[in-house]
Amino acid sequence: QVQLVESGGALVQPGGSLRLSCTSSAVAFSLYNMGWYRQAPGKNRELVATISSAGRPNYADSVKGRFTISRDNAKKTLYLQMNSLKPEDTAVYYCRAFRGSSSDWGQGTQVTVSS
Repeated sequence: QVQLVESGGALVQPGGSLRLSCTSSAVAFSLYNMGWYRQAPGKNRELVATISSAGRPNYADSVKGRFTISRDNAKKTLYLQMNSLKPEDTAVYYCRAFRGSSSDWGQGTQVTVSS
C-alpha cells in the first residue's frame, strides 16, 4: 500500500494561485501513474489532472490552461500548480497513485476560493 500525504491547501481569493504537493512512500514512485481529484460539498469526486509514469499529463476541461500537474520522481512528490482560481474550484483535493489494479488515495487537502 502506498502512503500519500497532501499539503498546500488554503483559503485564497478569486484569481489567486496555490501549489499543492503530494509526497509518497512508494519505493518505485516513478513507476506509478499519479493524479489529482477533487470533491466539492454535495458532489461526486471528479478528475482534475493525471500524469503518467512517462510524464504525460491529462487535464479536465474545466482546468485546462489554468492548472499544471508535474512530478519530481527523485523527491517522490506530485504537484498541482493552480492559477486563476475560481470559486467553483473550492473542494477537497485528493492525490491518487495507481498502477495496474492498484490504487491508493491520500486524505485530502482543503482548497477554498472566496473573497
